[in-house]
Amino acid sequence: MAKLYVYDSYENRMLVYNNLNENDPMPYSYGSTLSVREFRGSSNARVLWTTTRAMEAWNLTRRRYGAGIPVGYAFKRIWEGGHGTASQHYAGVAFDVGQGTSRAIRQRIHAAATATRAWGYVEPLSMTPTWVHFDRRYGTPACSGTTSGYPTCRRGDKNTYVLILQDALNALGYVCGSLDGKFGARTENALKAYQKRVGLTNDGVRAAQRSFGLTADGVCGCNTWKKLTSAVVGIGRTKTVID
Repeated sequence: MAKLYVYDSYENRMLVYNNLNENDPMPYSYGSTLSVREFRGSSNARVLWTTTRAMEAWNLTRRRYGAGIPVGYAFKRIWEGGHGTASQHYAGVAFDVGQGTSRAIRQRIHAAATATRAWGYVEPLSMTPTWVHFDRRYGTPACSGTTSGYPTCRRGDKNTYVLILQDALNALGYVCGSLDGKFGARTENALKAYQKRVGLTNDGVRAAQRSFGLTADGVCGCNTWKKLTSAVVGIGRTKTVID
């Protein structure tokens, strides 16, 4: 049985669905076009997450395409790995589809996804020769000069990127006390402990520079994201993972 968090950016709230069966339709998905099993893909985690906007983009793509879209990979927990260090799959908003189909079918799926204008990114087919990738990334990336990566997260935030942050910290033993997508005091304290341990402040300044009065402030910006994700991607389920 799966537990699913769905971030609703319209209302800035986190919705929780408990005890979902693998064959149940994903909440907010159109009809029976996407099951929990399909969204899960190769993830073995019990707790999953996505956003209402990602489901809306899926619905629009599915309607425009007009037929079933085979899903190869969608969700993954960051400690499970399988994708890059800033992958939107860990945020529950990315889909790799069309594996095992013909080039003509993949072109049709790609055209349908592009035509919706609902996805934040649809990868060029030249970069995905045997599948189609699209994702509904959101927020301004913490690292400048890029359209990928995760946004800055700080106390008071609520979204699936906070879920990634909590998941990563928990996996590394900096326990947040929860996995709920809400950046509260315990998440902030866990992040500060991690930053102090690896020698990062809010802007990525190393420990040797602390003599200048810089301290970790519990804000997950560009350099903290880089350090954190590099340390946790693909390390596997640890004793402190919350699931």
